[in-house]
Amino acid sequence: MSNSWFRFKRFMVNQEDCAMKVGTDGVLLGAWADVRPRCSVLDIGTGTGLVALMVAQRGAGRVTAIEIDAAAAAQATRNAAGSEWADRIEVVAVDIADYKSDTLFDRILSNPPYFRDSLRSPDAGRNTARHNDTLSYETLVKCSASLLAPGGQLCVVLPYDAVDEFMRHAQLAGFCLARRTDVVTAPGREPKRSLLALGTEYVQSVTDVLSMRDDDGNESARYVELVKDFYLKY
Repeated sequence: MSNSWFRFKRFMVNQEDCAMKVGTDGVLLGAWADVRPRCSVLDIGTGTGLVALMVAQRGAGRVTAIEIDAAAAAQATRNAAGSEWADRIEVVAVDIADYKSDTLFDRILSNPPYFRDSLRSPDAGRNTARHNDTLSYETLVKCSASLLAPGGQLCVVLPYDAVDEFMRHAQLAGFCLARRTDVVTAPGREPKRSLLALGTEYVQSVTDVLSMRDDDGNESARYVELVKDFYLKY
């Protein structure tokens, strides 16, 4: 059974009421995305509030975190309220398709549901968090396109084998790939996850590979550098 809490260097994430617990994907996204000081951020599908807390720690200004599951949204609200950035994080319990904002966002981040055409769990909340029929790639990119400020970026973490499908929807919504990092567990392994940054203005895209471990089986220097401001063990 997963712990009911996860402690980071500067904040605590309680997660007993969230179907999806703290995981590597969210940490990678929150650390990897190009978050500038005082930029406005929208976190779509915040779950525990992990990514919202990470970008607030990194210096983002206004952070809005939306979550369709009411129990998870309430937990994310409590996690944000217990942090040193309570005045900068707002959690809203809403479906992204119904969300309205008077202002646009410099960065939109999402760790979207990733299971397609697979067996459902008896736990309805876990299905909402894991299966993309509640947040399809098409819905995510269309809504993001309407909420992103000029020059802004949409940043996501996806299963490696879902990237082509996601990019088809993203391109139809007017997005271009700016940066891509494929994540492998060790050198020479096949990628399991991909981190993507997309914008609405064309730039020469940059693609690289992040190995979480080195040839000796130790955590790689690049991975440690990416997450060291968050995990207690560094």
